[in-house]
Amino acid sequence: MTPEQLITFATVAEHGNISHAAQALHLSQPAVSGQLKLLQEAFGEPLYQRAGRGVRLTAAGEQLLAHAERLRETFRQAQALREAMRGLERGTLRIGASTTPASYLLPYLIADFHARYPDILVTTSHGNTAEIVASLGNVDIALIEGPPGQELPLGTGVTPWREDEIVAIVPSGHPLLDNQHQTLEALGNYPLVLRESGSGVRQIIERAFARRGVAMRVSLEIAGVEGVKEAVRAGMGIGFVSAMSIRHEDGALRRLHIAPEPLVRHFSILLPHAATPSRAAARFIELCGV
Repeated sequence: MTPEQLITFATVAEHGNISHAAQALHLSQPAVSGQLKLLQEAFGEPLYQRAGRGVRLTAAGEQLLAHAERLRETFRQAQALREAMRGLERGTLRIGASTTPASYLLPYLIADFHARYPDILVTTSHGNTAEIVASLGNVDIALIEGPPGQELPLGTGVTPWREDEIVAIVPSGHPLLDNQHQTLEALGNYPLVLRESGSGVRQIIERAFARRGVAMRVSLEIAGVEGVKEAVRAGMGIGFVSAMSIRHEDGALRRLHIAPEPLVRHFSILLPHAATPSRAAARFIELCGV
């Protein structure tokens, strides 16, 4: 049994799939399968079983997983310490961001960071909030909408960030535009366009309607902010987006504030290995103003 085998085992358990784990580890699929086979032979009993295209841990595998995850986290912290000691002369900063901060905040932050540290390569990945939280093992820092809302990897730090208002959007000429502040009861009288499951905006909207006891007449579920905006332009219903996503609109879409109180949320910054962040990640957080 070797540390590499345990780290591979923990990664396979995280992804539930040998092929996906191989991609995350930058190894070939046969190499990952070989390490799992050697580890299983060392224990003398099955640690996992095939389940369709994925794998499922046995009872023995579940017991081993806790030890493997602790070893992997210790290894990651050692890597982060090494990067911190190397300084900012070179390296890579991997940023994950959910839809709204990825589209309307991240480009400006990266431009500022690049001006200060031109030799650091910045790579980005984006998705909805749930997808970014699920990919924390592959990024140095993540910007998401709202709190994580699910269990985070060991050692992850969470910092509340910027405030953001969720507004309703309607086409120019909509009957509700006679008042720029509308209740959920009034909005619920019309068909609604919602983001996909896992979206931070959708979660907030669904909770708000549930608290008020207002039924939702959902006409369309569509991925992404731009998808919602186009559906509203097409007359599919009332959409809900971050206020910052319509600051450059040409007038075809108009915003409505939610009454009697606005729907306000905070973005969060997630920092895997918060105890030993890389210097690049630490400098980027400083640019975020936290």
